[in-house]
Amino acid sequence: MVTKTEESQLNKLENQVDNGGGGAWEYLCLARKLKVRRSDKVLKYGLSILNDSRKRSSLGSDEWTLYEQVAVAAMDCHALDVAKDCINALQKKFPESKRVGRLEAMLLEAKGSWEDAEAAYSSLLEENPFDQVIHKRRVAIAKAQGNISVAIEWLNKYLEIFMADHDAWRELAEIYVSLQMYKQAAFCYEELILSQPTVPLHHLAYADVLYTLGGLENLQTAKKYYSSTIDLSGGKNNRALFGICLCSSAISQLARGRNREDKDSSPDLPSLASAALEKEYKLQASDKLSVLTSTLKCLRVSS
Repeated sequence: MVTKTEESQLNKLENQVDNGGGGAWEYLCLARKLKVRRSDKVLKYGLSILNDSRKRSSLGSDEWTLYEQVAVAAMDCHALDVAKDCINALQKKFPESKRVGRLEAMLLEAKGSWEDAEAAYSSLLEENPFDQVIHKRRVAIAKAQGNISVAIEWLNKYLEIFMADHDAWRELAEIYVSLQMYKQAAFCYEELILSQPTVPLHHLAYADVLYTLGGLENLQTAKKYYSSTIDLSGGKNNRALFGICLCSSAISQLARGRNREDKDSSPDLPSLASAALEKEYKLQASDKLSVLTSTLKCLRVSS
């Protein structure tokens, strides 16, 4: 994840280059280090170096790294002729390179030649089954063709090998949510919370899924995770505050006539959440305060 300081540094370099102050190579190096795409800028700045023989030769061995970076950016921008030229230059320099082979497969994918790209990726995986990029490209191909069941299959197989990939777990969870497969999505978010327990968005997404599933036990657990989201975000997450109010209202309806232990274990929490929401709306959206107040009254959780 890119920090605000790093993003600020990148933006400063970008403005510097755009205004003719130099620093294109430094920008490209930082973009590569931070794994930031910004493909239009990478393509523009990269070509300004590659098309200048003096600048290009001054890079030494980094010239080939730049060819690769520009090739990927060109494919992102659908400048496929530029991408092909870069890949050809790399192919001449490294004729047996599997890394260049991966770029060639990506070019086939960019052209929409799905079957050829899939065949190329499969061949590369036979030689190196632990290439994460290729596994992810296969998922991307399946999604691009609208074949979501195959995308799920590839993601699950990928996660059997690379279980610590947070982005893959999150992508799989989002696919399950889009298909209303909420139990499977909940499992993915549980994995994310186990591996990144201090990320509030994981707690929030898990709570949303549990609330959607419904049932007393799920609602009680969802309320706990909405509460943890608020703790982790310093009390500044309105979605989680609304979640607490909604969960409390639903729990009170489901728990009518049940044992005392089934009822809301923290009766003060909804009123605290509604008070925090009203305070935030007064500061940020006073014209919507009346709507909020009436909504909270309907939920019977007003402060």
